[in-house]
Amino acid sequence: MTTAPLNKPMAPAKRRLSHNAIFWIGFCVVMALLIVAPMVLPVFWRRFLTEVLIWGLLAMSSDLLIGYTGMVSFGHSAFFGLGMYGAAAALLLVSPPNLWLAIGLGLAGAAGAALFVAYFSTRLRDIYFAITTLIFSQIFYVIIFTWTAVTGGENGLIFTRPHLTIPFLYDGRFTNETMHWFVLAVVTASYLILRRVTRSPFGMVLQSIRENEARTRAIGYPVERYKIVAVMLSGLFAGLAGVLYAIQNEFAAPDFVYFITSGDTVIFNVMGGIGTLVGPIVGAGFFQLIRELLSRLFGDQFPYLIPLGVIFIVMIIFLPQGLLGFARRWLNR
Repeated sequence: MTTAPLNKPMAPAKRRLSHNAIFWIGFCVVMALLIVAPMVLPVFWRRFLTEVLIWGLLAMSSDLLIGYTGMVSFGHSAFFGLGMYGAAAALLLVSPPNLWLAIGLGLAGAAGAALFVAYFSTRLRDIYFAITTLIFSQIFYVIIFTWTAVTGGENGLIFTRPHLTIPFLYDGRFTNETMHWFVLAVVTASYLILRRVTRSPFGMVLQSIRENEARTRAIGYPVERYKIVAVMLSGLFAGLAGVLYAIQNEFAAPDFVYFITSGDTVIFNVMGGIGTLVGPIVGAGFFQLIRELLSRLFGDQFPYLIPLGVIFIVMIIFLPQGLLGFARRWLNR
């Protein structure tokens, strides 16, 4: 009588280990390329790459709701904008300007707004949730646009970029290179935190809400509380993206609070791949690159949104899982 080899059940574990190893190898390669990039790229493309990382962080924050909780939010423009204005207020009111105070105030403003929005909107589902977040974002936009004495109205707020101060390590002015590396460090840390959150028991409950909210509630989980925390976390990271964008460009403007920013964020998710965290960053880069190339090819007056809209529709039809999903299928053939 023969018996099956004892090591046969270990094959799935080995396969998982192999996938993890491939992921971390790829992660390290991408990180190395992004670290080296500002030293070899021209000034414009260096700045372009930095902004892609910031838009990627905004898209990744939205993915926590869209991809993992099944809630489409059009309120992220408000969280992004309040992060910008919180940072701008801190840098204008405190002398000398303090980077960490700007980050803290920007995060506090975005998180507070997210809690306020979540309290009223998480009782709703599907399109009703999306419309409610859209309404709130427009309310914040009107307040910022019309409260001229505080926000600068349509002109926004202009400030000087603070020094980059890391105790015992670095203290000096931001350069294009250090700005890029600082943004890269923040986006990388944010990705690792969100990756851990989505793989935690809390993240599993969010995915259960996405798949079957009624069953999750029947099991005994307080669904509304989980949704509120998810919206707050998502808004917090969206606000962090706003802080980085404000510091990168040295201004805060009401245009970024308008709902179009939220629409772009949803497009980034769909183009890159919903529910992947990395996919929205890829989608943000692809969207920004196509827009830049179309503007250079046809001029600033060319309505680039038309071909972008065509590309978006084609991707929804033929690449419903986004660029990352297509890459995964191609690699697994």
